[in-house]
Amino acid sequence: MLQDIEHSLACPHCARPLVLHGRTLRCEAGHSFDQARQGYVSLLPGDAHTGTGDTAEMVAARADFLAAGHYRPIADALADAAGDADAAGEAGPGTGLVADLGAGTGYYLAHVLDRLDGAAAAGRPAPVGAALDISKYALRRAAKAHPRIGAVVCDAWRPLPLLDGSADLVLNVFAPRNGPELRRVLRPGGRLLVVSPTSRHLRELVAALGLLSVDEDKERRIDEKLGPWFDRAARTEVEFRLRLSHADAAAVVGMGPSAWHTDRERLAGALAALPEPVEVTGSVLVSTYR
Repeated sequence: MLQDIEHSLACPHCARPLVLHGRTLRCEAGHSFDQARQGYVSLLPGDAHTGTGDTAEMVAARADFLAAGHYRPIADALADAAGDADAAGEAGPGTGLVADLGAGTGYYLAHVLDRLDGAAAAGRPAPVGAALDISKYALRRAAKAHPRIGAVVCDAWRPLPLLDGSADLVLNVFAPRNGPELRRVLRPGGRLLVVSPTSRHLRELVAALGLLSVDEDKERRIDEKLGPWFDRAARTEVEFRLRLSHADAAAVVGMGPSAWHTDRERLAGALAALPEPVEVTGSVLVSTYR
């Protein structure tokens, strides 16, 4: 809920701390932001554009696909990496905040919070989550994905509406990576967990349906982009097999970047030519940066 992360939020106009009064966040300079009835709050500056955010249709496709458990191996691997960092003392004791930049529906953030619940048994407060995304449609779902998630609309390429050093852990799953801002909001000793696709991810669908592909240099480019602010501490490859119905395959296309470039009628025709279920490779890297 929003009150769980109130202590970490910063005004997008003046960067002062925000305080929750009823359903309204206010800073000392008088800027105020009302919580939507669906549970999220928008901390976008007035000149922000939300055209790059996931549409309601894309979010619905993602919610259905994730609810079916197809990407559970990714969620488990991410939660394992978060648990390893916590057990080693790398992400705590600290603020207790887990921020997810590009959180979407909050699926991965909820899994990580559940894995880190053991912190409460160790005498520390239970972790809380900040779901950060530019899509209000996604955050309507994220606000309800876990009882300790607060959902905030923001732009990944603008200053994030979090205070300096306010997060123990930052998640970034198939999402934009703003290196200097990720570094600013992490406390000293905090960790960044990045999930990125390999060139083998969904390769059967990429070939058959003409989808956007992942280049083989992506891993190197991510390291170089984050290099001025982070050192990579660990990397795990997660590869698994998916058995997808045609509806599942359409959902995985509709929830990702290919949704912006795929003609619906052409997609339906290409899907009809595939066996059902279709065997598909899932392949990602889970990288830990410090």
